[in-house]
Amino acid sequence: MRLIGHSDQGGRRDGIQVMVQNGYAYIGHLFSRGFTVLDVRDPKNIRFCTYVQAPPNTWNVHLQVHDNLLLVIHGKDVFADAAFADEASYYKASAGAALGTAAPKSARDWDAGMAVYDISKGDSPRRIGFMPVSGGIHRIWYTGGRWAYVSALLDGFSDFIFMTVDMSDPANPREAGRYWLPGMNLAAGETPSWPASSKFGLHHALVDGDIAYGAWRDAGLVVMDVADRSKPKLIKHHNWSPPFQGGTHNCLPLADRDLLVVLDEAVLDDYEDGRKNIWIFDVRVPANPISIATLPEPAEADYRYRGAHYGPHNIHENRPGTFQSSSIIFSTWQNAGVRVHDISNAYSPKEVGALIPAAPTELMDKRPGKKKIIQSCDIFVEQSGLIYVTDYNAGLSVMEFGG
Repeated sequence: MRLIGHSDQGGRRDGIQVMVQNGYAYIGHLFSRGFTVLDVRDPKNIRFCTYVQAPPNTWNVHLQVHDNLLLVIHGKDVFADAAFADEASYYKASAGAALGTAAPKSARDWDAGMAVYDISKGDSPRRIGFMPVSGGIHRIWYTGGRWAYVSALLDGFSDFIFMTVDMSDPANPREAGRYWLPGMNLAAGETPSWPASSKFGLHHALVDGDIAYGAWRDAGLVVMDVADRSKPKLIKHHNWSPPFQGGTHNCLPLADRDLLVVLDEAVLDDYEDGRKNIWIFDVRVPANPISIATLPEPAEADYRYRGAHYGPHNIHENRPGTFQSSSIIFSTWQNAGVRVHDISNAYSPKEVGALIPAAPTELMDKRPGKKKIIQSCDIFVEQSGLIYVTDYNAGLSVMEFGG
């Protein structure tokens, strides 16, 4: 692999999710709030276009683009709150308890919901719609057309749940249906069956046809039937935590091979939450997913105790119009950079590429004890093969894979 371009994102070097469309990159920020637009038509000379500021106490960490629409989450700016200076205080508690939304009429000091922008002029997003959601949204899956899928934090629920959204009128998106694991609806008198220190909440779901594959953090994999978008229903809940460490973040279906790639996210510094895996499941029978392999960890060095986060964070999700492969998997490993794996033999995956970008020169993360260590975060691969990678502190890297 080789690095071909870099951007400091207009001085806001912190990035989470990145999407690229028509030569423009859209990047949600972790500490700077808001989102940034970059002109990446010449990836060796990236140009800053604009920054859209989020409302007070609100972040826009995740976003989606398709059909000249940009969908942006609005949620609580968690890491600006002194209560969450230690990440464990957020990741070892339910979101409803941590943010206070489990109480139905608790006070809010942040903007909550999903904003919709017209990006037909790529460098000038124009807001055209908003869907309020009482506690906010964490992440979205939208690949055009009528339906979007979000993880939503609602008053009276213990954590984020699955929600289908009708986008037939982009100026007025509206909830169509919802699904949650039994025990999450506290306002209805349900009682969680899991420990208070476990985070049983949806990170996000990817949808293949009429099946949604939900990454439910410490609850593992939740497979849902969404043939009726107004009434999602459970096909299978499969959890491997314990004995493994939880934190399920992505579920990527590879429909042509009846496989599912599932990533567990490392969320704590200094290997505090232990080994996290990228799993391969056989899902020929969606109601009986079987784990058949894990992707090998970086082998050229021991990154576990080098500081900051080590382990998987995200994978390229094979969106329509992007690079799509059912045998090459691109992933970020935080202090171990970017990894490429060949899963042609699903039972014996192998690493075929790696690149660790340069460490940040200064930190956007002002929380105590943070170090200038690379933290490769989100990854997006264009149809051309160009790879866009964000970092919590080090800006956007553009690279290519020679394999």
